[in-house]
Amino acid sequence: MAAPAPRSSNTAGSAANARRCSKFPFTTKHGKQLRSTGAATRGLLSRLQPSAPTVRTLSSSKSFSRNIPSCLWKLGRLNHVAIAVPDLEKAQSLYKDVLGAQVSETVALPEHGVYTVFVELGNTKLELLHPLGEKSPIASFLQKNKTGGMHHICIEVDDIKAAMTELKKKKIRILSEEPKIGAHGKPVIFLHPKDCHGVLVELEQA
Repeated sequence: MAAPAPRSSNTAGSAANARRCSKFPFTTKHGKQLRSTGAATRGLLSRLQPSAPTVRTLSSSKSFSRNIPSCLWKLGRLNHVAIAVPDLEKAQSLYKDVLGAQVSETVALPEHGVYTVFVELGNTKLELLHPLGEKSPIASFLQKNKTGGMHHICIEVDDIKAAMTELKKKKIRILSEEPKIGAHGKPVIFLHPKDCHGVLVELEQA
């Protein structure tokens, strides 16, 4: 029987390469290509994966809104800012002739003890006030402020009766038992300045 042929050098080389590959994976040419392709694929998938949506907790804001009592009336826009003046004609001339504003005629309001003049502005009005009669509240104001100054602000409300009822419950003093008719022919009330941080606030029915 003939002796078996010895293994060729190619076979021995293949065995050696296999051992090296088992110790150092992906060291062959094909292995490098597979490793780089796999890394690129993983990077692409990570970029395509959508990020988790941000969920904001609204429980605190919802509980806060539940704690706010609902009002039966609402504040509206600023109707006017009232300024007491010692000389009504000079004040009219300032706003009309110097500043170029549209100024109304003088209107007497005996029930309130004032003369009024309105100065029209783009977004609100100024009300110039001058004393009418000995018991005018503007007369006492001007005794303390000889050159005049801001007297009150007027804000519109959608329901002045409901506003009165609720403000009384909240211990806000109102300077009259019932609304009076103001310069615009609408019901108005005045809130005590000591209950409004030093500001006399007029509320007018819108």
